[in-house]
Amino acid sequence: MLRQMEGSQAVAEAVALCRPEVICAYPISPQTHIVEGLSRLVKSGALAPCEYVNVESEFAAMSVAIGASAAGARAYTATSSQGLLYMTEAVYNAGGLGLPIVMTVANRALGAPINIWNDHSDAMSQRDAGWLQLYAEDNQEAVDLHIQAFRIAEELSLPVMVCMDGFVLTHAYERVDLPEQRQVDDFLPPFAPRQVLDPNDPVSIGAMVGPEAFTEVRYLAHRRHLRALEVIPRVAGEFADAFGRESGGLVRPYRLDDADTAIVAMGSVLGTLKDVVDERRGHGERVGVLGITAFRPFPFAEVRRALRGVRRVVVLERTLSVGVGGVVTDHVRAALDGAMRETSAANGAAPYLWTVIAGLGGRPITTASLHEMIDRAVTERLEPLTFLDLRRDLVEREAHRERAAERV
Repeated sequence: MLRQMEGSQAVAEAVALCRPEVICAYPISPQTHIVEGLSRLVKSGALAPCEYVNVESEFAAMSVAIGASAAGARAYTATSSQGLLYMTEAVYNAGGLGLPIVMTVANRALGAPINIWNDHSDAMSQRDAGWLQLYAEDNQEAVDLHIQAFRIAEELSLPVMVCMDGFVLTHAYERVDLPEQRQVDDFLPPFAPRQVLDPNDPVSIGAMVGPEAFTEVRYLAHRRHLRALEVIPRVAGEFADAFGRESGGLVRPYRLDDADTAIVAMGSVLGTLKDVVDERRGHGERVGVLGITAFRPFPFAEVRRALRGVRRVVVLERTLSVGVGGVVTDHVRAALDGAMRETSAANGAAPYLWTVIAGLGGRPITTASLHEMIDRAVTERLEPLTFLDLRRDLVEREAHRERAAERV
């Protein structure tokens, strides 16, 4: 059913259609409207049976989700920014235990300084926690990814983060096609936990593992993530068959078939990038976009395949690894390693690869700035690490003040 609605409410209703049995929540902007919407559905009886647990912190929220999932319940929670950091210990435990929890991360910048607006630094901080990470381009995809996430999580017995840009998507009103309950029930079978705590058949989970087996445990977790590279696109294909629209998957190429310049990005900025690419295509420029939906596990083969033959690659990042630069760029570089050798052998030069840091702390990423970025890329004048719209006057003034305060 097509409805004009806020992204958070659309996600709340999509999660409810997946029939979670335990929802644990601690509000933090910009996630709050999601768990508020779910609380109303539980209170009204529209979502039943479901236990809605108000907890005293984000750490408690993930701890309750772990206990619920281990006891055999379909569990869900949501968080953002500092809240995700606060639950980090439990996030790693959920990943290590292989519990199929689904969590929405309404992406928001991390402090300090305090900032409530959008970038991807929160989810990126948990990239090695053992969770799958899926990034939504728009609110329709956020709805669709949550429905797929429960299916993927439970098939693999792995937790899944569905990441949607805070405020940009969570608080935006868009037209969304919400499926009927019958459609979701047909697509998502009842939860059949792979591991479950049963008082009549007691076992221990999460026991200490010593050096003699720890490597093997981590290897098995790695292997399950590699299996997700097959499961995620298959589930996306089955979703398209069942619901009549394509959504999810590993990557989403856009006008890349003959492109010599490609911009790689994740999340809501993809919509703006596609508009910019359409304009430049109208002027005969061979520019395309590669959207990455699954950041964990990272789809190296698909990225390599999508960018084969591209002469210039710009990775547009909404996070910064301080002292290093890009996070996604390192993955793209590894994916392109073989393709770079092929291109070099064919025309005598390896592709250019640049990192552009953009939109930190919610700074708008404008079409004008993207056009300027592409202008510099196609003429190969970008710096290896570029900060889009950096206020150099402010930076230089602060750097001068710091130098003056230094003790010789």
